[in-house]
Amino acid sequence: MSTDKRVKGLDQYVLLGKSGLRVSPLCLGTMTFGTEWGWGSDAETSKAVLLRYLEAGGNFLDTADMYTNGHSEEMIGKFLKEANRRDEVVIATKYTFCARQGDPNAGGNSRKNMLRAVEGSLKRLQTDYIDLYWMHAWDKLTPVEEVVSSLDALVRSGKVRYVGFSNVPGWYLGQAHTLASLRGMEPVCALQLEYSLVERTIELEYVDAAQRFGLGICPWSPLAGGFLTGKYERTKDGGTGTGRLESNQNPLFDRFNARNWDILDALRDAAKTVDKPLAQVALNWAATQPGMTSTIIGASKLKQLEDNLAALSFTLPPEVDAKLTAASRPVRGSPYSFFDDHMQTMLRGGTKIRG
Repeated sequence: MSTDKRVKGLDQYVLLGKSGLRVSPLCLGTMTFGTEWGWGSDAETSKAVLLRYLEAGGNFLDTADMYTNGHSEEMIGKFLKEANRRDEVVIATKYTFCARQGDPNAGGNSRKNMLRAVEGSLKRLQTDYIDLYWMHAWDKLTPVEEVVSSLDALVRSGKVRYVGFSNVPGWYLGQAHTLASLRGMEPVCALQLEYSLVERTIELEYVDAAQRFGLGICPWSPLAGGFLTGKYERTKDGGTGTGRLESNQNPLFDRFNARNWDILDALRDAAKTVDKPLAQVALNWAATQPGMTSTIIGASKLKQLEDNLAALSFTLPPEVDAKLTAASRPVRGSPYSFFDDHMQTMLRGGTKIRG
């Protein structure tokens, strides 16, 4: 009897953008490692989740210096050292959020904060290098030249192998890419952006930009913070259910609106058609859309991890995929409406031009 405990599809590694870095198509997000935020998993459960992910064939871990106040990084470092598996794992972590209240230089994207943050992450992760270092968010202040040159210096120092951007404006991405290209500095190889059936805004600009610049996209929150698992129900005043969406005041978790409930209804129909759990169908859809490289999944318990990993074990029928895509299509306002077929036909005078 076979003892192979790998999960189908998880070890079908892909290149992260135009880099030579090989990563799994599902990345293990570790924001749930630790209970400091009132939800998440204790050390024993977190270790079991991480080791099972590796056993299943996964090799890509995503964390941040601010996840559970640094405890997520500490646990990853401890678990990998105990298992002696550091070098076979791609560790991605992030910086930007403030580490000390009242200290303006302990947050943001300045060189000062970047160097402070990377040294802290290296210590907590118990490693001398970070495989992928993300700028967590645009801070609206630090010059892009400073960010690009500082990240380049980290790569040249050997403390960081590759760099990426998360949660940045499209124009900022373009400016950073151009600067790095013209000045021979380390280019951004990946984007980490929110993407799911209920949040498809990145399709309006970022997916095309990533494909033109040669960037991988790592979608976060593909289940919309748990909304697409089906554990919440529509009510007259919004929604109800057990989970962080019902009590969290962060606007990122504001999911209870008419459009999203309609999308959830379409997802229920799709899941019934293919006889799969809602979460698996939602993950499958997000992970297989154009431009997506490695989709970030989370799990606060082993069963949840196993269910999420199974999202790659099937293919959605074209008609099911089409219905989900149509039901969740994002609003294309100006100027994006000018890029649709109708306006482009007008621009071309009815002629067909192969591009």
